[in-house]
Amino acid sequence: MLKRVRRHRRRPMSDINVVPYIDVMLVLLVIFMVTAPLITQGVKVNLPQAKAGGIPSPTVESVIITVDQFGDYYIDIGEDKHQPATERIIAERVRTVLEYKPETPILVRADKEVPYEKVLWAMVAAQYAGATNVGLITAPPLRAAP
Repeated sequence: MLKRVRRHRRRPMSDINVVPYIDVMLVLLVIFMVTAPLITQGVKVNLPQAKAGGIPSPTVESVIITVDQFGDYYIDIGEDKHQPATERIIAERVRTVLEYKPETPILVRADKEVPYEKVLWAMVAAQYAGATNVGLITAPPLRAAP
């Protein structure tokens, strides 16, 4: 007599294998951890969008931070305007001005020979003090005589 061969059907598996998803998630986590510090660093500067001419004069008196050719900082508020100031002094004075007049524009003027890093530190000191917009003062280019 022939034996009956019984085949057992396997039931469909209803579990989802999540191991590949966890691997992808961990790779994305590492990517975001590496790139996040790069995104958050920087100094915001609002540049004028005019094609010709300068920006209009502000209606409120502005605070001007100057960086001379030697890299020394000066700020035009306080008793000792003509004495070099540190980033800390700049931050304290800008914070004091912004407490009383938050709409005061903060501007940075620098000699063209000074390294850009010195200009950047002046802008960072102003932002540390609470300035949301820091502008740069430039001179219009000299025109050659016709």
